[in-house]
Amino acid sequence: MSPSRPDPTLVTPEVLRNWPLPEPTGGKNARGSILVIGGSTETLGAVLLAAEAAMRAGAGKLQVATVASLAPFAAAALPEALVRGLPETDGGAISAGAADVIRDLAESADAVLIGPGMADKEETQAFEQRLLPHLAAPLALDALGLACVTADPACLHHLTGRVVLTPNPTEIAYALHEDDGVIEDDPAGAAADLAGRAKAVVGLGGATSWIATPDERIWQDESGNAGLGVSGSGDVRAGITGGLLARGADPAQAAVWAAYLHGRAGERLASSVGRLGFLARELPGEIPGALAEVVP
Repeated sequence: MSPSRPDPTLVTPEVLRNWPLPEPTGGKNARGSILVIGGSTETLGAVLLAAEAAMRAGAGKLQVATVASLAPFAAAALPEALVRGLPETDGGAISAGAADVIRDLAESADAVLIGPGMADKEETQAFEQRLLPHLAAPLALDALGLACVTADPACLHHLTGRVVLTPNPTEIAYALHEDDGVIEDDPAGAAADLAGRAKAVVGLGGATSWIATPDERIWQDESGNAGLGVSGSGDVRAGITGGLLARGADPAQAAVWAAYLHGRAGERLASSVGRLGFLARELPGEIPGALAEVVP
């Protein structure tokens, strides 16, 4: 972790206004398609949260891939989505062989998000090893979706920077093979370290968010509140990131805007519901309003 890295840019509405998101015209195809891959028989909710957040962030078409046994429930919960059921393990996780089943959708999507709610590290890593070499579209990896990076950061190098990683502090410590204390002492350095190793943008969540790029740019986002420390909150942030990628944001822009929109959604709920006690499922509905605050 380099002590000579540049000072971070503090994320503010003014910074975002000077870095406007793409404003597509026309129908749903002009706003881009997002494929969200994730879930297990125990964590279908994570992929549902990420999928809705992607749409709320402005993606035009939604595709979801999850374990076959729960695909009908996902389709009922997400009437906007095309849902594909994937082969699953005896333990209810997406199997490695599912990579062959989803490859056509993944290759044609404008952006792909892998990871929310996935289970079984070995199967997930094998799934990614089979799928990632075929991808060219912008990609976001969240939660267990970082398994391939933990094993070999070079697994993303062929995507030449078209990737955003969205770890929390525990996940980035695991990916860097470091103790949690090292991350707590220098979260910005940890984000920059992983960005350099993986040649990907890193959006590290937490009380303060840090976004780092392979070319050593770094942003600090202080939006949000303690209420965001709740189950499913990170899945929403990952979904926002994927949705922004789908609508044409470059990876650094998607990560920076996602950090702010996620935090601002929490602030809006804190004012209407309470400082603590709001739910991750309530966050996606606040995203359009948070967007409109920045760009009326």
